Amino acid sequence: MTNQAPLSAARIEDARKRIDPIFLNSSLLRSDRLALSLVAKDETDNPIRSFKGRGTGYFLSTSDNDGAPLVTASAGNFGQGLAYHAVRQRRRLVVFASENANPLKVEAMRSFRAQVILAGEDFDAAKAAARIYAEARNLQFVEDGASAAIAEGAGTIAAELTDAVRDIDSVFVPLGNGALAAGIGCWFKSRSPRTRVVAVGAAGAPCMALSHEAGEPISTAEADTIADGIAVRIPVRSAIEWLKDTIDEVVLVDDDQILAAMRFAHETWKRIVEPAGAAGLAAILAQAATLEGSRTATILCGANLTDQQIKSWLPAAVKGG
Repeated sequence: MTNQAPLSAARIEDARKRIDPIFLNSSLLRSDRLALSLVAKDETDNPIRSFKGRGTGYFLSTSDNDGAPLVTASAGNFGQGLAYHAVRQRRRLVVFASENANPLKVEAMRSFRAQVILAGEDFDAAKAAARIYAEARNLQFVEDGASAAIAEGAGTIAAELTDAVRDIDSVFVPLGNGALAAGIGCWFKSRSPRTRVVAVGAAGAPCMALSHEAGEPISTAEADTIADGIAVRIPVRSAIEWLKDTIDEVVLVDDDQILAAMRFAHETWKRIVEPAGAAGLAAILAQAATLEGSRTATILCGANLTDQQIKSWLPAAVKGG
């Protein structure tokens, strides 16, 4: 789809009226540990422990409900969000996830009554299998990053940020398939154009950064990062188009920087944040010297970690520190 309709700040406002309030008005965390004014929206304290309940909620609230099953692919959090809302519409949901998907996320999707099918070695392979499944049965395939409503639902986070904090100099947003960054950027470009919007991807999964630079989708052979939620190797064309008008820059962070950010979030706010959810914070920490004196925002996007991951990556959390 090359003529993708632009995102709309007006629809982000509409989304604030339609999304289940349990996903709205997330906590705003602050820190003075750095030589800058840091604020973070905490999207981990809701039934699915991630921001994905916003976009999936708005998507289903604006979609025709013919009762037919839905099909999607997910690393785990998007599937949880879609399942949470689908069950309330009495719609069946089939989620394809990688055979290597986070088992905690897989079980969480099933707990929200989604049928989960494991296929392929990574997210994009699972997505290809999901497409085939949906087409063979003439079912609707819901692709995260391809629906304006999903991006605009995520953009409600930005609306809450500008309500709470004046004159934000820059916002650093984790970049996976692009829906979150595009939705956040849409709001800031409309309501606070002075704010620099920085999308943050994983160095081991650079396809979105390469695509943004080229202005067209560029796939990579692999996505090698601990940040499963942003481990994309085949970009969504719609998102690439939206990002042209909604972000100023893409930067990449490596896994060590992500781990440092996860530990910073725990030390500072006692929050357990999964790798993808800490990517924006990781870039802020890496650029702290150049951001000195600024008012900088980010989003803690998710907190779905297994006990083993917490033990390995956040030992202080296990010790109760």
